[in-house]
Amino acid sequence: MTQDAPPAKRGRKRAVHEEEVVAAAIRLLGTRGADAVSIRGIAAELGLAPNAVYTYFPDRAAVVRAVVEHLLGETDLAALSSPDTPWRDRIHALATDLRHRLLAHPGAVHLLLSGPMDGPNALALGEALLTVLADAGLDPTEAARASYLLIVQVLGAIALEAAELPSPAPAPPVDERIALRREQLRSIPADHYPRTVEAADTIARFVSDEQYAWGLDRALDGIAGRATG
Repeated sequence: MTQDAPPAKRGRKRAVHEEEVVAAAIRLLGTRGADAVSIRGIAAELGLAPNAVYTYFPDRAAVVRAVVEHLLGETDLAALSSPDTPWRDRIHALATDLRHRLLAHPGAVHLLLSGPMDGPNALALGEALLTVLADAGLDPTEAARASYLLIVQVLGAIALEAAELPSPAPAPPVDERIALRREQLRSIPADHYPRTVEAADTIARFVSDEQYAWGLDRALDGIAGRATG
C-alpha cells in the first residue's frame, strides 16, 4: 500500500514594487503597443496575479498616469532653467528632448494624450515652461496662453509622427521615414491633386527635424510678438 504524497508547498508570494509595474507597462508599450497596457497584461508580464497590480493601481487609468509621469520625469528640465541661454533656445532644447524620448516609445504618445497631465512631474514641466516665458517678457496671462500653445504644437507634431509608425517599436531613422513618405506620395494623381504633387517633397519631409523646428519657430515668433519686455 502506497502512501499519499505530501501536499506541494506553496511558493512564497513574490513582492512587487510600484516601479516594477510602471517598468512592465513601458516594456509592453515597446513590444505590443498601448492597447496591451492593461492590469491583466501587466500582471502577465510580471508573472503575477492581477490583484498584485491592483495593490498599487486601482485601474488602467492610474497606470497610464504613472507611465506618463515616469516619461515626463526623464525630461531634462535643466535645459529650461539656464538664464544664460536665450529663452527660445531653452524651449527648442525641451521640445527636442521630448520628441526624442516619446518617439522612442511611440505607444506612449497615445497614452500621453488620453488623459490629463496633472502629476508632479507634469506640473514641474509646466512651471518651468511658464518661468521661461516670463523671462521672455510675457505677463502671467500671456505666459499661460503661450504655454498651452507650445504644448499643443509640440505634442501635436509628435502625435502625428507617432501615428504613422507601423509598430510600437522606436521610430526608424528619419531618412527612411522621409523616403517611404516620398514613395507613397508618388502614387497621387497630379491631375486631381496638382498642388499636393507639386509640394510632395516638402510634404514628405513633414517628419523631419527641420519641419519640427520650423513649426516651433513659427509659434515662438508669435509669442515673441506678445512680449512686453
